[in-house]
Amino acid sequence: MRVTQGMLSNNTLRNLSNSYSNLGKYMDQLSTGKKINRPSDDPVVAMNGMNYRSQTNEVKQYLRNTNEVHNWMDNSDAALDKASQALQRIRELAVQASNGTYDAEERQNIKEEVAQLKEHIIDIANTKVNDKYLFNGTKTDEPLIGENEEGIAFDHSPVMIEVANGTKLQANVDPASIFNSTFVDEDGNEVASNLFDDIDQFIKALEDDDQNSIQTSMARIDDNINNVINARADLGARMNRLDLVENRLQQQEIVATQMMSKNEDIDYEKVITELITQESVHRAALSAGSKIIQPTLLDFLR
Repeated sequence: MRVTQGMLSNNTLRNLSNSYSNLGKYMDQLSTGKKINRPSDDPVVAMNGMNYRSQTNEVKQYLRNTNEVHNWMDNSDAALDKASQALQRIRELAVQASNGTYDAEERQNIKEEVAQLKEHIIDIANTKVNDKYLFNGTKTDEPLIGENEEGIAFDHSPVMIEVANGTKLQANVDPASIFNSTFVDEDGNEVASNLFDDIDQFIKALEDDDQNSIQTSMARIDDNINNVINARADLGARMNRLDLVENRLQQQEIVATQMMSKNEDIDYEKVITELITQESVHRAALSAGSKIIQPTLLDFLR
């Protein structure tokens, strides 16, 4: 086969063009830190990258969900702590009022403090965080206790938030477990009541200076204190589980990020070495090409 000057020139130019392309690829990798800049560079890496990125985004969303659950639980626990303190204070006042040495005027003074504590507990029951009422189930736009306290209807619907694939946690506390109570009357029958009715009964007993009713109210207050303690214990168990789920999600995020990095990110030492090698090859090709592409007769006929 006859090799002409034109064939040598064309082959040299084509190889130089490929060399420029390789130099451009390595420069792109160094500037972006990624193995590929378009799916066509390596479809397998691109597909794996989409899967790893999807997994990472999913874990990050679940972590954001756990933050929302933390917000519900932490604020609920803080509110229940204040409610427990208020009820403990009411019980202390009930013990004082049951003392036979107290007269009617002193019990009236106690009544005034109990009335204020009741208002404080109502404020706790209507705790609102991020424009959501915490203690009225899924009716987060309605306060638990309205202006009219009669016939309080508790929404038992749990607020469920997904914190992992297929795992949902109840973020709220059932208001009935806190503000509802059951006591035994004089005939031995169980009677359903609620915390605010029990406080009202205590206030009436203080107003009437009725020693027996004060004793009865003290027992009811004890039941309500136990309800709050039990609700906090249940909430605490769910908070512990949430911490475990959150730790697992954080580990999953680290693993997914590492896998995505191994799939997409370049090895800088390797790419720099390849770039330097390619530059040396390119200079050699340019040097050899300058000797191969010599002037022809056409260059002198112009």
